Amino acid sequence: MADVLFYHLEQRPLEAVLPQLLEKTLERGWRAVIEVGSTERANSLDAHLWTYRDDSFLPHGQAGDDMDPLQPVLITTGADNPNGANVRFFADRAVPQSADGYERIVYLFSGLDPEAVSEARSAWKTLREDNQVTYWQQEGSGRWVKRA
Repeated sequence: MADVLFYHLEQRPLEAVLPQLLEKTLERGWRAVIEVGSTERANSLDAHLWTYRDDSFLPHGQAGDDMDPLQPVLITTGADNPNGANVRFFADRAVPQSADGYERIVYLFSGLDPEAVSEARSAWKTLREDNQVTYWQQEGSGRWVKRA
């Protein structure tokens, strides 16, 4: 049984939240794979993770070459796990269907997008049957609060 964390983004965008979650993932000694909905978004996220903070380095790559198995964080548009990640992040309308093979699933969705909220509700119903699911929502200050 995997832990499945739903992050309802309302106050801060994905670009502000994801790097912090990835840093915590790497601090635990885990590998991560990030699944996004398009190649354009993968390229954008790749560029952002190199430059999001001047005083930090977040080692990562995009899926599709011989270095994939060595990457601690890998960005992909596919459903595979080429770096043997413990944690799978879903963002930008990529929706988890299963938590099989992972210790943790992190599903980040925009509260400003009604379709994304609807997809999250559907994923919640599907994933809660076989996993431990929690729902996190941002307060006005940007602090995360466990709501369910």
